[in-house]
Amino acid sequence: MGVKKLYECTVIINGGLEDSAIEAAMGEVRNVITRNGGDIANVLDVGRRKMAYPINKQTIGSYAHIEFQGDPSSIAAIEKTFRYDDNILRFLIVSLSTPLLEMRKRVEKYSVVIGSPEDQSGEEQQGKSATKA
Repeated sequence: MGVKKLYECTVIINGGLEDSAIEAAMGEVRNVITRNGGDIANVLDVGRRKMAYPINKQTIGSYAHIEFQGDPSSIAAIEKTFRYDDNILRFLIVSLSTPLLEMRKRVEKYSVVIGSPEDQSGEEQQGKSATKA
C-alpha cells in the first residue's frame, strides 16, 4: 500500500428515489470508499437539484460531494463499483494536487460565497426584480 492522496468525489444519485433510499445509497457510497481503504474527511450533501440535462430519463438528482484520502490503486475499484450501481447516475473522482489546494485556499480567503438562485425564496427574488425595474 502506497502513500495516500487526497481526492474529491462528486456523486449524483437518482432524485426520484424516496429519501430513505437516497440515504441508503449515500451510505453505500461511503461504505465503498472505506472498504477500499479510503478515509473520508468531509461529506457535503447538497440535496436534490434539477439537472442540466436528463440522465437515464431522470431530470432530478441528489448531489453529494465527498473529500477523502485513499490509495491511488484503489480508485479503479471504487469507480467500478459506482459504475455498476443503478442508483448512481453520475460520479467524478478527482485527485487534489498541491497547486489546486493552494488556489482553493486563496479563493476561500478572498471570495464571498453566494448561494444559488434556487436557494433563495420567491420573495427575495421578487424583491431583486422589483429593485431592477
